[in-house]
Amino acid sequence: MKLTVIGPWGGYPKVNEASSGYLLESDDFSLLIDCGSGVLAKMQNFIQPENLDAAIISHYHPDHIADIGVLMHARLIQGFLGSTMPSLPVYGHTEDVREFEKLSHKNIMTGVAYDPNVPLKLGPFTVRFLKTNHPVPCYAMRFEKDGKSFVYTGDTSFKNELISFCQDADVLLCECNFYGDQNGQNAGHMNSFDCGNLAMEANVKSLILTHLPHYGELAKLKKEAAEKFAGQIYLASLGLTMEV
Repeated sequence: MKLTVIGPWGGYPKVNEASSGYLLESDDFSLLIDCGSGVLAKMQNFIQPENLDAAIISHYHPDHIADIGVLMHARLIQGFLGSTMPSLPVYGHTEDVREFEKLSHKNIMTGVAYDPNVPLKLGPFTVRFLKTNHPVPCYAMRFEKDGKSFVYTGDTSFKNELISFCQDADVLLCECNFYGDQNGQNAGHMNSFDCGNLAMEANVKSLILTHLPHYGELAKLKKEAAEKFAGQIYLASLGLTMEV
């Protein structure tokens, strides 16, 4: 599995960058994980919209779905220009029916409901879900293939169930919207110490901090997480690539 960071920012994209969006590829299958503001423009550095095989959405906050509409238009226009492509399946939960219905448009994109209680076979990946602590329904996702595993926390404050969900993951892509001296519990986000503790308790191999704040010295997030976790830690950035 190859993971590429497209958008590392929480809330809104920093200038010339993107909020949440990640590309997971294996066996010529390309999956977009979340599609926040600015993702479509930045994604084209790595893959064209018409070449995606599927997308999956953790939840329906704008910093995770703002570019769904422009992804639809990109595929629509490429169709007008002669590209032949099937309707793109976009997987999402149905706990917000109104937002789920926005994932479908004519024969361009089709919203597909995932059942969080049942493992999902998606291309070469098996995907498992865990509901997170966030102001709206949101799901962490564990992607598995050939004995390797990658976990994306989505947006969440710390919860003990994350430890078993992330256990022994090769890569943990962990939201880190707050510094260690801040409490993100009420906002439904983790701080850097939470991320380090989760990585340590779950015995993951590598930790990527993402959904980053727009203030402060970001290097401090990595330093604080390292107080809890002795493994390799990365700050998410546009184009960061990991082989899982």
